[in-house]
Amino acid sequence: MNDKPLDVLAIGNAIVDVIADADDAFLSAQGLDKGSMRLIDEGEALRLYDEMGPGREVSGGSAGNTAAGLAAFGLKAGFIGQVADDELGDIYRHDISATGVSFTTPARSDVGASARCLILVTPDAQRTMNTFLGAAQRLPAAAIRAEEVASAKILYLEGYLWDPEEPRAAMEAAIEAARASGTKVAFTLSDSFCISRHHGDFVRLIDDGRIDILFANEDEILALSGKDEFEAAVAAVAPRVPVLVVTRSEKGAIAVAGDERAEVGAEPIERLVDTTGAGDLFAAGFLAGQTRGKSLADSLKLGAIAAAEVIQHYGARPEADLKLLAGALL
Repeated sequence: MNDKPLDVLAIGNAIVDVIADADDAFLSAQGLDKGSMRLIDEGEALRLYDEMGPGREVSGGSAGNTAAGLAAFGLKAGFIGQVADDELGDIYRHDISATGVSFTTPARSDVGASARCLILVTPDAQRTMNTFLGAAQRLPAAAIRAEEVASAKILYLEGYLWDPEEPRAAMEAAIEAARASGTKVAFTLSDSFCISRHHGDFVRLIDDGRIDILFANEDEILALSGKDEFEAAVAAVAPRVPVLVVTRSEKGAIAVAGDERAEVGAEPIERLVDTTGAGDLFAAGFLAGQTRGKSLADSLKLGAIAAAEVIQHYGARPEADLKLLAGALL
């Protein structure tokens, strides 16, 4: 694995994030549950966009955020995701490429509009996400090149992309290419609603030995395991994957690999601004550590550092120098 030129190749939804401030009254008027994530159609995306206050646009999507975080740590990251041949697609390509991530998936003119996520951030830093998947859910299996997967130490996949049939087939093809080439497979469960919709598929991936590193948060590990208590959920899932990583917000995170267990507390912050991308950047830090042969504890620490940085400003892309923050850890 050490002679592979790409550290991590991520596959996920290519989404432009539109981030704007909102208060609880606005959420209530729009019928939105604070902190939720919902899928919307193009018409609702246009309507809500018109109702929102001023926003800023940045390339996003869970796996894309992780790839950008890896690049910020100085690692070589690639991204596969589908955009349309339109203005937002151009914004996405320029923005993610500018972070240093290799993004070569061709735009398509037959997939509707590029995806966007309208993110409303309340004063308590909670984000309410309204996602129009558009072109992102049209990633074809033909976009997966076995030689590109083989060139990476780790293939990183987001559960959000498992919904539509076309990208699901692409991700299956990528997993097969990874297994054939010695590339490790990392998978993030993404959201409890993904687990409820695809529980059988996710369990099959785990129990068939097709996932090497599984990322979850506390709610997701409970949903996956069917347990009501955190430690019971960890005990049920950890023996079934080589590495299990579970984030717990302000309670830190744990990682389990066989008989080894490591824990890390959340890094101190000056001010909580926006939790968008916290899990994505945590994954970036952990994967950065793992590709560099670091211990579970050091990898968790790198994840905590990246997550703490990103929640202190708007958007899911790091603004501080993660290499400097990592110091001797990387």
